[in-house]
Amino acid sequence: MKFIQPKLPFAPDALAPAISARTVEVHYGKHEKAYIDTLNSLIEGTPFADMSLEQIICESDGKLFNNASQAWNHIFYFFQFFPEGCKAPSGKLAEAIDRDFGSFDEFKKKFEEAGTTLFGSGWVWLSADTDGRLFITQGGNAGNPLTENLRPLLTFDVWEHAYYLDYENRRAEYLHNLWEIVDWDIIGMRYE
Repeated sequence: MKFIQPKLPFAPDALAPAISARTVEVHYGKHEKAYIDTLNSLIEGTPFADMSLEQIICESDGKLFNNASQAWNHIFYFFQFFPEGCKAPSGKLAEAIDRDFGSFDEFKKKFEEAGTTLFGSGWVWLSADTDGRLFITQGGNAGNPLTENLRPLLTFDVWEHAYYLDYENRRAEYLHNLWEIVDWDIIGMRYE
């Protein structure tokens, strides 16, 4: 199986001002392409060539894990955004957020804090366990909740290449602005 980078469902400038067209072009167009190209070269002629991306993430390590997980993480990250999307959770997801974090505002505060306090590069995640309980976790480097038997729902990328062109070293501002483009209908579908 050869992995192919999916085309984004929006124009490169559609996420501005939260994420500029230039950042989309560099981040998704170049970084993500490199992860997928490297992943394809690493699995060629190996038992991993017939596995899903999720299987590779859960069964590999080292360079293969890093490239597989980064390829998956970036697709997951970019495909949760939609400029005209739903700006707040509803239904079962909203109830779970209230249950596990107290309120939507409290959840956003804790999520941003997890992103700003992650040392170095990585990801901050909202995930659910098999009982539907929600967790905020930090994943260093290519970390992914799939390896912890959690179902990812939402992620913010805190590698510098995700925000440096637009925000320089202002990670907290970047994280705060991403709420403007998260489509909670997508996150809700991932939860249910």
